[in-house]
This record gives sequence, C-alpha cells and structure tokens, in this order.
Amino acid sequence: MTGRFRIEVLGAEHDRAGFACGSDPLDRYVREQATQDQRRRTSVCYVAVDEQSGAIAGYYTLAASSIPLTDLDAPIAKKLPRYPSVPVARLGRLAVSLAFQGRQLGAALLWDAGQRAMQSGMGVFALVVDAKDEVAARFYRHHGFIPFSSNPLSFVLPIATLAKKS
Repeated sequence: MTGRFRIEVLGAEHDRAGFACGSDPLDRYVREQATQDQRRRTSVCYVAVDEQSGAIAGYYTLAASSIPLTDLDAPIAKKLPRYPSVPVARLGRLAVSLAFQGRQLGAALLWDAGQRAMQSGMGVFALVVDAKDEVAARFYRHHGFIPFSSNPLSFVLPIATLAKKS
C-alpha cells in the first residue's frame, strides 16, 4: 500500500497500548490476544502503521477456515465440487483506530486481506467474514460481499471476484 500507511504483520515493535477503535472487544484483542494467536498459528494479525507517527491505525486478522457448501447460495455452490465443505480465508477481525476513521482505511485493509488470501499459495475459494452488527454488514455488502444463505450477518467474497478487480 502506498501513501501514509504500511501494512505488515503485528510484531513486538508495534505499540498496541494506544490503539482505540471504539469497540472494547476489538481494542482488547489487539492489545492482549493477537500475539498469542499468532504464536499458536491460529491467525495472523496485520496492522496498518501510520508512516508519520508509527501508531497502529488499524488492523485485521486472517485465518484458514472452511465453510459448509450448504451455507452458500445455489448459484455459487453449483460451481464448486460437491465436497461437504469449502476452503476459505476467514477475516476474523477488522478495526480502524478512532484517530484514523473516515479515511477509507477500512476499505484498504479489506482490500489487503483479499489480496493476501488470493496470493496465499493455498487453495481458498473465498474470503469470509462474520459481521458483528448491521453497520458492519452494510460495510461488507458495500464492498461486494454476499450474505450466506444460512446467516445474514455472515458474508462471502469469492476469490474469483477479487481477481477480476485486481
């Protein structure tokens, strides 16, 4: 990503204490849990670092996952092999610091997550996310995510869709 932010894996050099996005669970996660999840290899936390101040401006997590084929709408599912589940990259958390909101950083983080999933070297059909509320759901729908047939707050964005936008 060019410009004011660089996106990199969360490390010991990053000051997590000052991160505040307005959601206590998301703030606590980056401060207290993210490095443990990375050490256990259950997810990777990517941070957007402000080039000027060095502050964490936002973050997201990615993890390998799978979803039942039956969770997908018929037009999507019919294009896939008839395995019980489909491999995906799961966007577990996405947050932007209050100090950096309103600058489309959330969209940039989402784009970066999609690019990493697409270039992961693993077979993943899509990027999936569970929205925490209707505000988050609108954000994901705005960026082309499709709701699961089984849960209106769970979304899928096929990698093929990302590849077309690249």
